[in-house]
Amino acid sequence: MNGYVKDKDAYLARLRRIEGQVRGLQRMVDEDVYCIDVLTQVAATSKALQAVALGLLTDHMGHCLVEAASRSGEEAEAKVEEAAAAIARLVRS
Repeated sequence: MNGYVKDKDAYLARLRRIEGQVRGLQRMVDEDVYCIDVLTQVAATSKALQAVALGLLTDHMGHCLVEAASRSGEEAEAKVEEAAAAIARLVRS
């Protein structure tokens, strides 16, 4: 079971809203909306995706990482490395 299961419906709702934002961005570009207005919406969409990513990371650490730590040192170490790599990807994006 994934750590985000308890909040799955909320994540799906947020992702659907983000999908709508992206469609709105496409429409804005298609309609030649002023570039600063488009950039403002790009920033809002990016922040929304970052919020989803941080929530998923928090759920992963609170469930998957804790569960692995309770079972074995080697598995826990692998999960910590996996989480660190995910954090590094988020920081670079």
